Amino acid sequence: MAPSLVIIIIAVYFIALIFISYLTSKGADTNTFFTANRQSPWYLVAFGMIGASLSGVTFISVPGNVGKIGFSYFQIVIGYLFGYWVIMGVLMPLYYRLNLVSIYTYLEQRFDPWAYKTGAFFFLVSRTIGSSLRLFLAATVLQLFLFDAWGIPFFVTVATTIALIWIYTFKGGIKTIVWTDTFQTFFLVTAVVVTVWVISTELNIGFSDIMSAIEEKGYLRIFHFDDINSTLFFPKQFLGGAFIAITMTGMDQEIMQKNLTCKNLAEAQKNMFWFSLTLVIVNLLFLTLGALLYIYSDMKGLTLPVYSDELFPRLAFNNLGPVVGIMFLLGITASSYASADSALAGLTTSFCIDFLNFKAKHESIKQKQKTLVHVSFSLLFLIIIVIFKEINERSVIDAVLSIAGYTYGPLLGLFSFGLFTKLHVKGPAVLLVCLLSPILSYLISSYSPILLNGYQFGIEILIVNGLITFLGLALIGKNKME
Repeated sequence: MAPSLVIIIIAVYFIALIFISYLTSKGADTNTFFTANRQSPWYLVAFGMIGASLSGVTFISVPGNVGKIGFSYFQIVIGYLFGYWVIMGVLMPLYYRLNLVSIYTYLEQRFDPWAYKTGAFFFLVSRTIGSSLRLFLAATVLQLFLFDAWGIPFFVTVATTIALIWIYTFKGGIKTIVWTDTFQTFFLVTAVVVTVWVISTELNIGFSDIMSAIEEKGYLRIFHFDDINSTLFFPKQFLGGAFIAITMTGMDQEIMQKNLTCKNLAEAQKNMFWFSLTLVIVNLLFLTLGALLYIYSDMKGLTLPVYSDELFPRLAFNNLGPVVGIMFLLGITASSYASADSALAGLTTSFCIDFLNFKAKHESIKQKQKTLVHVSFSLLFLIIIVIFKEINERSVIDAVLSIAGYTYGPLLGLFSFGLFTKLHVKGPAVLLVCLLSPILSYLISSYSPILLNGYQFGIEILIVNGLITFLGLALIGKNKME
C-alpha cells in the first residue's frame, strides 16, 4: 500500500472524528463529559459498545488464534452472553436506582470510603493496563507494516496515536465517544465482512459452503469436554467468559459509563440486550474470518508468521488486494481507537469523581483538573505501551485476559460481598484483602499443575480471585450494629 494513500486514509478518518467531536461537544461541561447529560439513544450506545468491547485485540488476535484452538474461543463468547444478562438483571437496576456517575460510589454507600477507593483503584489499574495493551497491538501493526519503512520510531507512532485520541475526546468526553464509537464500529464490522467476502470469492467458496470448508480443515470445533486439565475445558471457558463479562463490563466504569448515559433503566437494559446478541454474531464472524485466513494461506502455499497476531495484517497488506488493505487499515484503527477513547474517558471520570471530590468544586476548577487528569492518563498509556513492547512474548488477547483475571478479581469480590451479604467491612483491612487476593491467586495458578494433578488454570482464575477476596472480606466483616 502506497505511503501517500495510507496518510490520506488516516488523515480523512481523523478529520471525521474531530468533526464529530466538534458537533457533539458544543456547550459541553464536566457533566456532559461524565454522563452525556443522560440523553444518549440506546441504539447508538448498543452499536458503539461493540467496537469498544472488541478492540484491536479481537480484530487481530481472535482470527490469529483460530490456527491454534479452532473455534474454541466461542465457548468464552457464550459465557459473555450469560454474563451480560446478569448485568442487565442485577447490576443495572442497582446503578440506576442509586443514580450513580461513578459506579464505585456504590461501595462507599454499602461499606465505607476505604472500600470505595479500593474498588476505584483496582479499576484504574485494570483498565489502564488493559487499554494500553489493546492500543499497543494497533500501534505495533501500523509500525510493522507501515511506519518502519518510513523510519518513524515506534515511540513517535504511539505518541501521535494517543495525542489524536486526546484531541477528539478532551471536551465532549462520553457524549462524543457514544457517537465516535458508533462511527468506528461501522468500519470495524465492515472490514471483517469485506475480507470474508474477498477471501471466499478468491477461493471460489460460496457463502453456504464456508462452514463446510472450515469444518473440513478441522477449525470448526467449539466445545471441549474431554480433558478437565486443559485450559479449553468448556466449564472453565464458559464460567471464565461469564465472569469476565460481569467484571470487565458490569463492574468497569468505562463500559458502564456508556450505559448510564441512557435516559432510563429500561433503555439501558434494551441497549445491553441487543448489544449482547449482536456481539455473539460479530465474534462468530471474526472466528470465520480467522479460519478463512488459514485456509487461504494453505491453498496459496504461504508461510505462516511466527506470531499468530501478524497473520491478518500480513495477508491484508500483502496478498488480498488494495480493498482489503484499506478496510483493514480502517478496521484496526477503528477497533483500537473505539476501545482506547472510551477507556481514556472512563479513567478520567473515575479519577475525578472517586479521588478528587468533584461534587464540591466550582466548574472552572473541575475543567482544569479534568484536563490535567486526561493528559496524565494519556501519558501513562504511552509509558505502559513502550514497556510492554520490550517484554511482550505472547498473543495480546492471552495477555489481556490473563491480567484481567488478577486485576478484576478484587472488584468481583467487593461487589459480590456487598450484594449477597449483610455484613459490613471498613478500614484499611479492605485494601489489604484486595491486594493479597491476586497474589494468592497467582501462586495457586502457578502451582496448580503440581498440587492439583496437572490442572491448569485459565481465565477462570478470575473466579478464584474473586472468591478469595469474598472470603477475606467475610473474615473481617461484622454486623453493622457491632
